[in-house]
Amino acid sequence: MTIRLVIVDDHPVVRDGLRGMLVEQPDLDVVGEADNGERGLAVAMRERPDVVLTDLRMPGLEGPEFIRLLAQRVPSARVLVLTTYDGDDDVLPALTAGAIGYLLKDSPREEVFRAIRAAAVGETVLSPAVAAHVLHRVRAPAPAELSERERTVLELVARGSTNKEAAAALFISETTVKTHLAHIYTKLGVSDRAAAVAAAFSRGLLPRQR
Repeated sequence: MTIRLVIVDDHPVVRDGLRGMLVEQPDLDVVGEADNGERGLAVAMRERPDVVLTDLRMPGLEGPEFIRLLAQRVPSARVLVLTTYDGDDDVLPALTAGAIGYLLKDSPREEVFRAIRAAAVGETVLSPAVAAHVLHRVRAPAPAELSERERTVLELVARGSTNKEAAAALFISETTVKTHLAHIYTKLGVSDRAAAVAAAFSRGLLPRQR
């Protein structure tokens, strides 16, 4: 069967290279491409591809949010991430959002071809480096549970509240908010607010925002 593909990447050279590489395969047909998530979503909704090959970090709509929207609006399309980022803060949210595979851009072309074919039939595929990250996270000791107050602070941060705004909402001092955040970072094994929110969403510690 012919596998219909859409490529989403903000670098023209990357898109050109991928298209040129994929066109050599008789069973792979690039039916569209886009330079960001918004346009990628529009192209996918129009073309209804079997596989969307996408980068993670792009201007505008990107990463897990793009993958989630794609899963909602084009549920038949399998999302295969092809990126240079292999950290836990990138891999786990992407997979949680619905990506069926995750490859790095230094993967050999034959590995990319195999991954596309596997994704098209619903098989999960991870590059060796990414698989090692996931396995390490699965084997790692479970993080300490967040307290009710820590969870409340993190929910406010996830909604975009500053430390000052969170303190006012909870009738506590900014220093206390910072202390809670420090405890949260330690428990989640992260170093900043954005990573804490991403980790909490990926582990189901915070409800998905609508």
